[in-house]
Amino acid sequence: METLSYKTVSANSATVNKNWVLVDAQNETLGRLASKVANLIRGKHKPNFTPHVDCGDNVIVINAEKVRLTGNKWDDKKYITFSGYPGGQKSSTATEMMAKKPIFMVEAAVKGMLPKNKLGRAIFKNLYVYEGAEHNQEAQKPKELKLSELK
Repeated sequence: METLSYKTVSANSATVNKNWVLVDAQNETLGRLASKVANLIRGKHKPNFTPHVDCGDNVIVINAEKVRLTGNKWDDKKYITFSGYPGGQKSSTATEMMAKKPIFMVEAAVKGMLPKNKLGRAIFKNLYVYEGAEHNQEAQKPKELKLSELK
């Protein structure tokens, strides 16, 4: 009797194939951009995805200051920071945050979509966000990726 035998392939740090990907955030909606970037960083688009291994790609996001928000989020969305001291909680709107730190908006959106554990913190280090169109990773020869091509 002949049977088909399939083995479940589990990736590890030695067998992972990590690529460099360049994503342009110009005129992209923040949440949709963040969910697609989080999937790229996590590696969920790869056939050998393993939940407990960093098997995702290194992602470079450029033009972070040109990201869009829909509806009234520019005024309604709040970013809250807490220093740890009594009375040390501060909040700012998305408009104020974009004027001060546009990189933070993209990083916070992606970080919120990653696992809240050691692996999530390690995977977050594979994200590089830049305000303008210039980036420091030319030596890695990143492949430009259109977000419209992804699911």
